[in-house]
Amino acid sequence: MDAILQQFFNLDIMAQAAPLVFRGLGMTLLVCCAVIPLGLVGGLLVALGSRSHSRLLRGLLAGLIDLLRALPPLVLLIAISAGLPFAGIRLSPFACVTLALFLNTSAYYGEVYRAGLESVPHGQWEAARCTGMTAWQTLVHVVIPQAVRNVLPDLVSNTVEVVKLTSLASVVALPEMLYSADMARSVTFNSSPIVLAALIYLALLWPVVRLMSRLEHRLGT
Repeated sequence: MDAILQQFFNLDIMAQAAPLVFRGLGMTLLVCCAVIPLGLVGGLLVALGSRSHSRLLRGLLAGLIDLLRALPPLVLLIAISAGLPFAGIRLSPFACVTLALFLNTSAYYGEVYRAGLESVPHGQWEAARCTGMTAWQTLVHVVIPQAVRNVLPDLVSNTVEVVKLTSLASVVALPEMLYSADMARSVTFNSSPIVLAALIYLALLWPVVRLMSRLEHRLGT
């Protein structure tokens, strides 16, 4: 038991590693602040495009969404970071991670938005148009707010997944929290920094998970 505590819950090593881990937390939050808004906007555009009257556009978006959802995010990240230099495009690790997660999350957010838009009764469109609203005003002021409300738990759930996916950034040596914790582990030969990072993830995401449960319960009643 003492060996387990020393290897995984060594408070002295956690204290020594904390500055490095919290610097990594700052990078993790920076990636989230870039990816989540981009993903939400990109997903909405994808969902709106999938309802276009153009069969070609719908087909292209459907194929792209299927590809991005089927492709593991890690594979996508490696393909971007290792493949783009062959095309003469060199991105920083931060840009590679942001682009990879943006493409991945846009596909998932897009499907969530699409389900939300389809859940709004067509009568809402007709009622809004009867009041003199244009199609764009109806979409922005009537349909999208209802659609977002209907799928809010799913949007929150996907956002939690985005935060967890930032740990993939360690593959391209971006010093996010998990990468920093692993660096501290390699120096101290102790797993306590990894446990510290896990506890920080838990402290960040547990309230969001509880909020998601409350939203699901409230919207389900």
